[in-house]
Amino acid sequence: MPDLRQFKLPDVGEGLTEGEILQWLVAVGDTVTTNQPLCEVETAKAAVELPSPYAGTVVELLHEPGTTVDVGAPIITIDVGGDSPSADDAPSDDAPAAGLIGGPAPGGRTSVLVGYGPKNTEAVRRPRRSGTAVAERATAPAVVPEADYGSPPDRPPLLATAPDMTSKPVRHGGLEIGRAAEQHAADTSADTTAASGTAVAPGRRAPRPLAKPPVRKYAKDSGVDLTTVTGTGAGGVITRADVDAARSAPAEPARTPAELAAEAGTVVRFPAPEAGTEGREQRIPIKGVRKHTAAAMVSSAFTAPHVTEFLTVDVTRMMALRGRLAARPELAGLKVSPLLFVAKALLLAARKHPMVNSSWDEAAQEIVVKDYVNLGIAAATPRGLVVPNIKDASRLSLAELAGALADLTATARAGKTSPADMSGGTITITNVGVFGVDTGTPILNPGESAILAFGAVREMPWVHKGRIRVRQVTQLALSFDHRIIDGELGSRFLADVGAVLHDPGVALAL
Repeated sequence: MPDLRQFKLPDVGEGLTEGEILQWLVAVGDTVTTNQPLCEVETAKAAVELPSPYAGTVVELLHEPGTTVDVGAPIITIDVGGDSPSADDAPSDDAPAAGLIGGPAPGGRTSVLVGYGPKNTEAVRRPRRSGTAVAERATAPAVVPEADYGSPPDRPPLLATAPDMTSKPVRHGGLEIGRAAEQHAADTSADTTAASGTAVAPGRRAPRPLAKPPVRKYAKDSGVDLTTVTGTGAGGVITRADVDAARSAPAEPARTPAELAAEAGTVVRFPAPEAGTEGREQRIPIKGVRKHTAAAMVSSAFTAPHVTEFLTVDVTRMMALRGRLAARPELAGLKVSPLLFVAKALLLAARKHPMVNSSWDEAAQEIVVKDYVNLGIAAATPRGLVVPNIKDASRLSLAELAGALADLTATARAGKTSPADMSGGTITITNVGVFGVDTGTPILNPGESAILAFGAVREMPWVHKGRIRVRQVTQLALSFDHRIIDGELGSRFLADVGAVLHDPGVALAL
């Protein structure tokens, strides 16, 4: 007999409440083994693969990819009995009873803590409207024609011939143009009126062309002026076919107002046309890592009073040492980057100033000073900014620290950073120099008291031994929580980091 088990979305982080199913790694009918990855889920911190707690056959996938599921909600049904389930089979007796949390409920739903969960059926996406459907709507039976916008009885129609324009240049459309331009405008208006057979009184707008909204948009995208198109639909309504005919018909290029003004010998300026926003905006759902980062940054910015200090450092000696160390056998195959030296300098300075490596406990009204350093490295990924950290970084040798930095970066770029690697950080480095940026004012990672921004290393003129030389220079920016770190402590810490980077031999004295 089939033995159906439902796997519920677990809490893969620290107090997470939901996760988005990115993709299924199995399909209905597949045979799975224990700990085989079932799906990839993006939480508020990272994208993780969920292993199967059962061995058996996949019976049903309860959610489509892209669905956000609450922690504790069933996501997949697996038959662990071995027999193929039939349509009439029901879950085993150990499943929750009807009305209880996790049990069946009316409408094919599942009881949860409040109300009922989603239906255990596959979602049916509403089909998109195709171009054919839009065209059919555009050529549907005609609507009632709009009202006549012609001249009222008490006003005479516009004369078929233009009046004598022998006076001085007049104001036309807010711009001053000459006699020739005004004469041309009058001739054009008369020709249009004669062609349409409709008289338009002076000071009144011409009748609005009859067309449905889809046809109007199609004409606008095609660059066709509907006032020049004759409708063939019922009641004179302009159809899509009329617009296509107008597009294919050769048209005499119309003279612009600037050309008319040039002909009249008058120099005028015309305002630039306003660009519309329709079809030029993109909406990106705020979820996953980006949603978590936004909430964390807002909380940090408006909770901890930030202070930022800056320091410009000559790192010519450090860059020279970098080349020598890269040739050492202990560091063979490892990337000896400037970030490695910044990380080592920060660790040495934190050992000298332990208060910088601390946190503020609001509930207990205590400052927690930590004798270990979980060094966070801010990393930009396709899913947003993440800050994984190296556990007990202060205990690592230079070679071990280089290897840890390489592993951390590669894992973050692949989107495989686990929630555990992003928890428990104590101090952070953000390397803005890789983007060619000199410095910035970084925001504290929540729960930490300091963050160091490392800028680009550039060749610059620098006073060295009394003379202006070309030296390699970088900028550091330290943001810190002023509730814990005062200006003196923050300045001394930043100065010590800069001293090690300027002369790596100073590390022997820290």
